[in-house]
Amino acid sequence: MKSTLARFEQLIAHGELQADPDQRRAAARLDTLQKELEAERPGGLLTQLFSRKTPRAQGVYMWGGVGRGKSMLMDLFHDSLRIEEKRRVHFHAFMQEVHEAMREARKTHEGDPIPPVAAKLSEGVRVLAFDEMVVTNSADAMIMSRLFTQLILERDVTIVTTSNRPPEDLYKDGLNREHFLPFIDLIHTELDVVSLNGPTDYRLDRIGDMESWYAPIGDEATAKVREVFFRLTDFDPEDAANVPAGELAVSSKRTMRVPKSLKGVAVFSFRRLCGDARGAPDYLAIARFYHTVIIVGIPQMGPEQRNEAARFVTLIDALYENRVKLFVTAASTPEDLYQSGDGSFEFERTVSRLNEMQSDEYMALGHGEDAEAIEA
Repeated sequence: MKSTLARFEQLIAHGELQADPDQRRAAARLDTLQKELEAERPGGLLTQLFSRKTPRAQGVYMWGGVGRGKSMLMDLFHDSLRIEEKRRVHFHAFMQEVHEAMREARKTHEGDPIPPVAAKLSEGVRVLAFDEMVVTNSADAMIMSRLFTQLILERDVTIVTTSNRPPEDLYKDGLNREHFLPFIDLIHTELDVVSLNGPTDYRLDRIGDMESWYAPIGDEATAKVREVFFRLTDFDPEDAANVPAGELAVSSKRTMRVPKSLKGVAVFSFRRLCGDARGAPDYLAIARFYHTVIIVGIPQMGPEQRNEAARFVTLIDALYENRVKLFVTAASTPEDLYQSGDGSFEFERTVSRLNEMQSDEYMALGHGEDAEAIEA
């Protein structure tokens, strides 16, 4: 298996990536980390030279705007890394797991639950690779400094993570942020901060000539959103029947099936999302996990579909507030989706949001980016 940097340069040589100095610098740093970690394996260079435990390899914090290649580089690193003790997980899913582990630890341990939780999460794990580190609530902020201090300094776990924000902007202006500041110090001390913030949004570049709202429903509209999916995920269109599904954690006790799920892009039918009995937790889980959502088959709704319309309003609120890119096939324009019935007046706000979500300004925003950014 080739190294991270070799695979990165191969993609450029084959024309699958453009040469980008920020990406290459990040790939070189990840390549160095890969070699350090592999040298620690039984039979690796360091274990041959030294019988005692080797120092923990310093992690990497990659940050930059949406579409700069952070997740792509994370995938290259994780796939290239030739050790078994590695785990790649979306940060939102990881924090859900943390909170569940905290609840269980409080039932069985007296005192501080953080050490046993860190021990459980680090069992058999040498490297934790996170995608989209973002902190949006005080519950996460209050425990992250102590948890990651345990993972990094006490459990010798190397952290590699991506984020749309520099460390200083994590949980910016959040409640009781002073309790979160030690975590930012920990990042600067224990992780190399690598910026990928060049001028090109490669993700947006791939879909820049594509509309996001396709009406009416039909073969042409379906073909367009299929093209969006394949452009964003690099999945072979000829293998469309084998696009993977996913299981999304809604809570510690419930998951949701995602019919098509790949590289932060999800595809749902309107019937599956809004025809079934779902609520805000389902939609928030989708919005926090996926940077792009494709919804097919949005119908025109009348008074008899008031429940579906109400769920659709809640769904769009969650997607909008988390700056998720939305592509749809629909029976009509947003203005004509729900003109009469309970809540039709309130639906006008959803129409406004749907139109805004089609704008260049909205599409350029990073996943989870603050609402103020769209007004700047």
